Parts: sequence; structure tokens; C-alpha cells
Amino acid sequence: MERGAWSLEKSHLQKILTFPLKYHSTNRNFRRMKLSSALLAIVASLSYAKKDGQALSPPMGWMSWQRYVCETDCETYPDSCISENLYMKATDLLVSEGYLDAGYSQVSIDDCWSTQERDDNGDQQANPDRFPSGLKALGDYMHNAGVKFGFYSDIGTHTCGGYLGMKGNFQRDIDKFVSWGIDYLKLDGCYEDIAEMHDDYTEVSKILDASGRDIVFSCSWPAYVNNHGEDNDGEILQTLSEICHTWRNFDDVADSWNSVSSIIDYWARNTTDIPFVQVSGPGSWNDADMLMVGNNGLSLSEERTQFALYAIFASPLFLSTDLTKVSPESKAILQNREIISVNQDQSQQGIVLSDISNDPDWWVNVRTFGRALSDGTYAVVLQNYGNMGPYVNIKFDVSLLSQIGASVTTESQYTMRNLYTGKDVEGTFTGDEFVVPVESSSVEMFIVTLA
Repeated sequence: MERGAWSLEKSHLQKILTFPLKYHSTNRNFRRMKLSSALLAIVASLSYAKKDGQALSPPMGWMSWQRYVCETDCETYPDSCISENLYMKATDLLVSEGYLDAGYSQVSIDDCWSTQERDDNGDQQANPDRFPSGLKALGDYMHNAGVKFGFYSDIGTHTCGGYLGMKGNFQRDIDKFVSWGIDYLKLDGCYEDIAEMHDDYTEVSKILDASGRDIVFSCSWPAYVNNHGEDNDGEILQTLSEICHTWRNFDDVADSWNSVSSIIDYWARNTTDIPFVQVSGPGSWNDADMLMVGNNGLSLSEERTQFALYAIFASPLFLSTDLTKVSPESKAILQNREIISVNQDQSQQGIVLSDISNDPDWWVNVRTFGRALSDGTYAVVLQNYGNMGPYVNIKFDVSLLSQIGASVTTESQYTMRNLYTGKDVEGTFTGDEFVVPVESSSVEMFIVTLA
């Protein structure tokens, strides 16, 4: 590895390698908030999308960062260094292993792809030793395989890995990226003054819009501010909905349940009338970061939990794993078409039903579909957050769906389909009579259809 690539400021190194515990909660209390009249006015004015017809569903694909980070020693690590070989192999496997057919349509380069200096023309260029064919050729390789070309840069002077950033060169760099044929730009926020992020991300968005190429824009602004762009910061959410298609809201994910569960804690909202939830929809998505399914840090039950909840959250689904080493069980999770269809629905992200908040060990998560209020169909995840004992019996009360606008009572009847088994649950249920055992640190996921 080029050690110079890791000459990071302490705060940025900590962002990459550690995960703050301030959002961990032993009692799993949900965030509640009282909206001021001023904030309600902001929420009412949210545009919810760039309205350019892109990212109408959450993007899906493969991204190198979490699994391969910034490894640049290709002599010692030829199969895992950041190089054209890595991305060409990921493209091939995305196609041959069925991921592309399941919806994972993009391969994304992340940090550490460039040289340390601009060329004589002032342009960024790929490291010639690790990308000897050049990035235009790599983009063509992806496109010829039917895969979109995802790309990475930083809005500051340097990337988080210490490579070239875009600061002061927005137009020049985007012109170069467009010439390479990128379809997606993840723009990080290291080495940038937070006070300048509003103007700089807005400027980049305008340049992308005028580039003549459809490019999905993923921003990182909220992940760098103190409150992560939470519900009490309507200005950030309003701006994001106007200039970005997706945005990172919280800390980088690590290959551990401690990290994944902290992200799940952060995303838990128990009402649909707050900006964090309302801003989510076609063209505008909160991004919970990459999937750890298929790596080493999660149990199979924990993998099921992350995948099911990311579907409820309507988060982009980006794998970050060695696709040659994914177990059959993990692959079945990642390619579960019914759960993917929940994620890809063009509707607002889901919430946790609030009446469960008194129990620290289990939650009921629900997401409506775009037509849910007319046909009475909902995605429901019963989540056992406990880690003691084999399982808990979670009772689903259909009357809770009234919190998201369903016309239901304790006498309403409904049917259920288990999305992990792919089978309908026998019987028609009434009220709260449906009880299912859910193992520790795991979930069961259903489609609920009102009778």
C-alpha cells in the first residue's frame, strides 16, 4: 500500500475506522420530535426529488470501498487491490452470478483510483500502473456487459484516502468524468469546510445537470454535520431533495453487527410526518450505506436483518463483498426477488410502528407500497432485537397499520406471505392473532394483504 495515501487528518481517519456509540441505545427508544411551525413550512415545501427522471427506485449495484478500502499494492495483493482488474472481475461476476438479473445494475469505483497529482493539463487521471487501459476503456467494458459505471470523488481538496479531490476544479473534473462515461457519482466530503458544502454540492449538481449525460448524484453532506442531517435540520433535507438523488446520512458501515445495528438504530423513525421520512421517494433516497451480506462479520440471521430492513428503509442496495466467496445462503438473501421488489417500490421509506416502543427487544417495521392505500398491501418486518434466548414470539396487530393511513380495526382480516420462505402463510387472520417466533438478532418478513 502507498502509505502516503493514508496521511489523513485524525478526524477523517476516525470516520473511516471507528463508529460513534452516541446513537446506540440500550432501551431502543425511538426518536420523537415536535415540529415547529417554521419547520412544518419547510417540510411542506420539500420537492422530494430532482425531477429529472433518474433514480426513481433506489440504485442497486456493487461498490468496492468497504471490502477493499484503499489497497494499492497490486504486486502483493493482485486480486484485491484497487485496479481495473478488480472492477472488470466484479462486472463479470455481477453478470455471471445472476446479480445483474436480480437488479444490481452498477459497478462502482471508490477511493484511491487516481494519481497523486494532476496531469500537465490540470486534469485528474487514473493511476497508470493499476489502470493501464484507462477509465474510458473500463467504462466501455462495463457498458458492453450491460452494467452502469459508478464513480467516486470528493468535494474537498482531497479524498478521504488522501488522493485528489475536486475542490476548485468542479467543471474541469466533471467534464473529464463525463468523457469516461460515468453513470453515477458518489461525492464524499473529506477535506471540505462544512460551511461550504451547501454551495459546493449545489454547484456540482448544476454542472452535472448541464453535462448532457444522465448521472445519478450521491451526496455525503449529512454524514459530516453534527446531527447527520436529522429531522431538526429541514434546510439540509430540503436542499438535498433538490440537488441529489441519494445521500449518506450516518457513519460508514463496518463488517460487524455492532456497526450495522447502530445504523439500524439511527434509521428507526416511528412516524411518517417527519422530514427524514417525507423526503424519501422517487428521485430522492436516504442511503444507509453498503450491505455487509456475504462478508465475514454478520451471522446469517444478522444478514437477513440488514437486507430486510434496508428494503423497508428504501435504501440503495450496494454490495461490498468478494463475489467469488459469497455462500449459497447469503446469495439467496441478496437475490431474493420479492424482498428486492419491496426495496424498489417507488414510495416513501418505511417506519417502525410506535406502539412497540415499550418493548426494547422487538420492533414491527412497515412500508407501504405506492398503491398501498388502494389495494391494502404492506411490507412488514418483525424484528427481534434481543440477543438472549433462542427466540421471542412477536404478535402482529393489524390495527397498527392505521398509523400509516390504513383503514383497519382490531376486527380487520388479512393474509400473509413469508418473503424469506417464498410461501403464503395458511389461513386468514383477524386483529392481533398472528404470532410468529423470531430468532435472536433476526427477522421474519411478510407481505400483509388486507382481506
